[in-house]
Amino acid sequence: MRARNIVAATATALALVGARDLVQKKHALLRNFPVVGHARYLLETIGPELRQYIVTSNDEERPFSRDQRTWIYASAKGENNYFGFGTDNDIEHVQGHAYVKQRTFAGELLPDVHDPQALLPSAKVLGGPRGRAKAFRPASVVNISAMSFGSLSGAAITALNKGAALAGTMHNTGEGGLSPYHRNGGDLVLQLGTSYFGCRNEDGTFNIDKLMDVVAGAPVKAIEIKLSQGAKPGLGGLLPGAKVTPEIAEIRGIPLGEDCASPSRHTAFSDVDSMLDFVELLATETGLPVGIKSAVGEMGFWQELATLMARGDRGVDFVTVDGGEGGTGAAPLIFADSVSLPFRMGFSRVYGTFAELGLTDDLTFIASGKLGLPENAVVAFALGADMINVAREAMLSIGCIQSQKCHTDKCPTGVATQNPRLARGLDPTSKAARAAAYLRTLRMELMKVSAAVGVAHPAFITADDIEILNGDYDARTLSGVYGYKDGWGELGPHVADEITELLATRSKAAFEQGPAV
Repeated sequence: MRARNIVAATATALALVGARDLVQKKHALLRNFPVVGHARYLLETIGPELRQYIVTSNDEERPFSRDQRTWIYASAKGENNYFGFGTDNDIEHVQGHAYVKQRTFAGELLPDVHDPQALLPSAKVLGGPRGRAKAFRPASVVNISAMSFGSLSGAAITALNKGAALAGTMHNTGEGGLSPYHRNGGDLVLQLGTSYFGCRNEDGTFNIDKLMDVVAGAPVKAIEIKLSQGAKPGLGGLLPGAKVTPEIAEIRGIPLGEDCASPSRHTAFSDVDSMLDFVELLATETGLPVGIKSAVGEMGFWQELATLMARGDRGVDFVTVDGGEGGTGAAPLIFADSVSLPFRMGFSRVYGTFAELGLTDDLTFIASGKLGLPENAVVAFALGADMINVAREAMLSIGCIQSQKCHTDKCPTGVATQNPRLARGLDPTSKAARAAAYLRTLRMELMKVSAAVGVAHPAFITADDIEILNGDYDARTLSGVYGYKDGWGELGPHVADEITELLATRSKAAFEQGPAV
């Protein structure tokens, strides 16, 4: 009797669904194939999960393959991140695959590849060439890229900042301003976007006095002016209304629950000349190194910037070049796929513009755009990067599963959401330890690759030490592919001597101290 009732109820429900499908006008598929047509929408809903966990191979997914995510997860957990039985890539047929040319004989000074706590300082002093009052040498060449509170949850920002403190790296605030969650011990790079959140007047214009208050109340080591980012260059930042909570609305000074769309251009300056005036104003008032972040499109901007800097009276202390592969911001598909150059192309063009005028030792080059993997990071250093910033890889280290729901406020792991129930699942303390472990491991991998090449620091890896396969049994050096001239991508003699002496001093001190117990 009970079974008969269940069957009858099921049949009635299906009949009602079928009747509704026949009369509704929204979906042609359901009008033509009532009831069974719902199977298509079910498969569409769970399709990404099926492909991620069952269908695709270890190297097939984008933006991060299963192998890449596995390496990050294992590194963050302190587990064995080695892979057995060789590569599963068909290397000779993979176009664009980079391989490092190891050296049989090495120099006298090599990095310590066995100390997980070893720092890897920048080869350049940030702000030093321009004599900034608070110039400093970054303790780590690997740092956390710009991700705002709002895009990420408070728990995620807390975990990243604590992780940065544990690993000795810097943490970029993102354009959303400096939140309470950024105040957990990590050194900060304060990013100023087009809306100047935290440093603005009621009409949205920039306020230098508010900037001074922000800098005075937090461990801000540098200021980054965001011109654009790889995920959506030329659009300005966008925080979906679903993520604009009362807390974020108060911090940013914006309406509750409405999309927060930043202007696509700055109002504090209108061209390269006035931008440099703005840079010098910030540097003079704060004493901090000041730089810019931008994706790479037309090269006129960079050429004019280099030309004006060659005069010597004004200039940025660093440039952060973001590749079109960058993806921490919500963006229209055409911008994510087709606006701004990929990292290698964009960075090499920017670097070459400054190299032509002999300016590469006068500023620090920071690279970002899917560089939190050793194989990508080493290419960046070979092209002339002095430091790298990591974003999505850092998110993965604290629990992100690449569900690609960042723009919906429904991130299942609590990383990219403002939903309190979902954010509650992320424990900042344990995830901070994982973020730190990942950052240390990435540094260690860079030291291992440097040792294989026979140099003491990844900054000494050159564009001739790496070749790019063309997928047809042939390869060319990075310098050949991107048109580098002799000496491009390499440190100047004075800078090279300074970092070599520093590394030698630290190596000697570590040797005299003996092995850690």
